Amino acid sequence: MGKLAEEEDPEAKRKREEEELAILEARREAEERRKEKHRKMEEEREKMRQEIRDKYGIKRKEEKEAEKEDKEMTGRIGRKKKTVEDMKKEAEEAEEDTNNLRSQLPDLKVITDKAKQMQTEVTEKCTCM
Repeated sequence: MGKLAEEEDPEAKRKREEEELAILEARREAEERRKEKHRKMEEEREKMRQEIRDKYGIKRKEEKEAEKEDKEMTGRIGRKKKTVEDMKKEAEEAEEDTNNLRSQLPDLKVITDKAKQMQTEVTEKCTCM
């Protein structure tokens, strides 16, 4: 009897496999119904969004981004093409940076001179034995 309990009879095994297949099939069908339901809901939402866009003359984000990218990247493989204004602006910024550094140099000289003067004053006043 113990040996029979360990080994399932073929009919019980077949029934269990059929039940498992039926459960898997039911889950698959439920998942398909759920996906279809969500697809329909998204279609309705997109229809409403499009009506609003049409009403107010708004373009879709994807369309705006695509147009923008097309304008920027026409014939380009890498970065966007610099315009004359961009190059002028960069040149002006570089010139301002160098002017700022040059204007700071006299200040640095004054500061270093002041530091040296203070150092000499301190050494004159303080004598260590």
